[in-house]
Amino acid sequence: MKSYNVCLKDTVKAFTKKLFYSLFDCEQEEANSQYLEDMFLKIVSNLEIENGKEIWEQFKTELPSIRKKLDADAIAFENNDPASHSLAEIYMAYPGFHAISIYRLSHALIKLGVHILPRMMSEYIHGITGIDIHPGATIGDSFYIDHGTGIVIGETSIIGNGVKIYQGVTLGGISVAKDLASTKRHPTIEDNVCIYANATILGGDIVIGKNSIIGANVWITESVPENSLVTYQTEIKIRPKKNGIRE
Repeated sequence: MKSYNVCLKDTVKAFTKKLFYSLFDCEQEEANSQYLEDMFLKIVSNLEIENGKEIWEQFKTELPSIRKKLDADAIAFENNDPASHSLAEIYMAYPGFHAISIYRLSHALIKLGVHILPRMMSEYIHGITGIDIHPGATIGDSFYIDHGTGIVIGETSIIGNGVKIYQGVTLGGISVAKDLASTKRHPTIEDNVCIYANATILGGDIVIGKNSIIGANVWITESVPENSLVTYQTEIKIRPKKNGIRE
C-alpha cells in the first residue's frame, strides 16, 4: 500500500499564512524571508519536484507584481462595498480579499509548473473562507468578491477586468470525459460583468459579454451578449392579513 505524506498539509498551511503576511507587512517579510525559502524547498522536495531553488527564485520575482494586483483588488473592494470603512479593513478582515490573495500567489506557482502545492494552498483558504478558486483559473485586474461564501471558480475559467461576483456563484463545467481534461471546460466572463448571488454559469464555450449583469439564481448554459441583463423571475404573492388571519 502506497504511503502519502498527508502531514504536509500542516506545513503548507503554515507556509501559506507566512507568505500572505509577508506580502503585506514589511517587518514580516524581513523576518520570514529565510523561513519561507526553507519551507518552500522542504515542501517541493517532499512532493518530488525538481529545481526547487530555481522555482523559488523565479517566484520571488513575481511577488511585487502580485502585490500590485492585490492593491488594485483592494481598491475595487473599497469602491464597491458601502460597508467598508478603510483599506486597512479590507486587507485585514475581508474573506474575499484573503481568498483572492492566495489565488494570485498560487496561480503564479501554477504558471511556474508547480501543481500540487498551489492546490493545497487553495484548499487551505477554501476551508477558511468557503471560497473555492482553482489556482489554474485566469482572473484579471480589480476583481471584487462580496461576501463570497459558496463561490466556485473552475480551473479553466477566464475572468476579465473589473468583474464583481457575489456569494454562491458557480463558474463550472458541464461534465466531460477525463481525456478532455486539457480542454476549456469553464466559462469566460468579460470585463465589467456583475454576477449576483447563487447564479450558475456552466460550460467552456460560454461567454458572458462585457458590461452585462447576471441576476441572482439564474442558470446559464449559453452565451450572453455584451450589455445584457439576465434575470430569473418567480411569482411571489404577499397578501395582507385581516384581523390577524391571512386571507
